Amino acid sequence: MVSEIRIYYEGDRKLKEGFRTFFAALFDAARRLRCRMSLIAARATPVEDFKDALDTRPAAWNILLKDSEGPDNGHLFSILSLDRSLEDSVFWMVQVMEAWFLADLEGLKRYYGQGLHEAALHGNPKVEEIPKQDVCKRLKNATRATSKGAYDETGHAPGLLRFIDPERVQQASPNCRRIFDSILARLNPA
Repeated sequence: MVSEIRIYYEGDRKLKEGFRTFFAALFDAARRLRCRMSLIAARATPVEDFKDALDTRPAAWNILLKDSEGPDNGHLFSILSLDRSLEDSVFWMVQVMEAWFLADLEGLKRYYGQGLHEAALHGNPKVEEIPKQDVCKRLKNATRATSKGAYDETGHAPGLLRFIDPERVQQASPNCRRIFDSILARLNPA
């Protein structure tokens, strides 16, 4: 069993608390098994910080959590100069983290409240297939008339991560499901 898990994520440091809530089941499982689990916002780039951690924290399970910025077509490792042997430690938010928000309309409604234009959110339920620009466009169009205003990653994403249901996201996003399944399997080896 692993005794420390370090997740290096892409994005603003403010996302830390949102990710902490979204991954609460993983943190709870780790705590029960006396495994330290940390979320680390990238100082340089998440890939560089992850690679550094492989050398400086070899006893920990170092994880990279990153937007793929496009479809997962099998070339992402070579684009980022990552060795395929790291595949069990690299998790993609396909194509962007915001696609996870589209997987939970109820969570969006709870967060934004009145004025949410739900029709602007409808489309392909396979959220990993939605191009990045379409995800962001849908969110901005749907939220423009809310009291919080149009979607803003730095301002809204940390809060949204606290409102969306991880189980709904896992149902719509196989790569999100892989994160949960992989970490839980490593914490509870058979």
